[in-house]
Amino acid sequence: MSDADSKTTHFGARTVREEEKAGLVHGVFSSVANRYDVMNDVMSMGIHRLWKDAMMDWLAPRDGMRSLDVAGGTGDIAFRILKRAPGASVTVLDLTEDMLIEGQRRAEAESFADRLDWVVGDAMALPFEANSFDTYTISFGIRNVTRVQDALDEAYRVLKPGGRLVVLEFSQLPSRPLQKAYDLYSFNVIPRMGQAIANDRDSYQYLVESIRNFPDQDSFAGMIRQAGFGQVKYRNLSMGIAALHSGWKI
Repeated sequence: MSDADSKTTHFGARTVREEEKAGLVHGVFSSVANRYDVMNDVMSMGIHRLWKDAMMDWLAPRDGMRSLDVAGGTGDIAFRILKRAPGASVTVLDLTEDMLIEGQRRAEAESFADRLDWVVGDAMALPFEANSFDTYTISFGIRNVTRVQDALDEAYRVLKPGGRLVVLEFSQLPSRPLQKAYDLYSFNVIPRMGQAIANDRDSYQYLVESIRNFPDQDSFAGMIRQAGFGQVKYRNLSMGIAALHSGWKI
């Protein structure tokens, strides 16, 4: 394929060829893997924990459930599911092996070992049969996928009839002044935190830029419907800094 024929996408504020993005994203998360959870606490002042708990409240995990957590490398969502539903099982899939290794190092990984699987894989081409899972979760990961619609299509494929998709992702504030204030914080403070804590300014600059390129709440809900999901709804968290989206394979 010639450069002229190549499709392009966003990598933060940069425009890159689609075939380049996965490698660039892999580089970002390989770089920050061992400080990822610490940086999440610092960047959100710990609020990401409340958002993830809200995700669990809406998901309502149950015993016997087979769940797929995509881009879930450090295990944050998987461990929450298993704490609420000890009889459930979770497959954690991530593009970056270093992130999965960090998850496996956490204390919870050993106590939940018999109910956890760790898989290196691509959200756009899941290595699972159709109709395999009861739930599909992805937390702060879908904006890093090269073709988001392809990932949603794959989510629909691997879910069982009656299965549920729940997405937690940064989103857009409804007020322009509030959004502007949040952008000033994001672009000026977070990359500096990345440099100070993870010795990596560029990766956190990308993460901030990727948030601004992600569709707003209504647009993303439309993409979920396009993948075939029904009963699509969303809930804003912290006035829209983040949002939860839900859809069902009916």
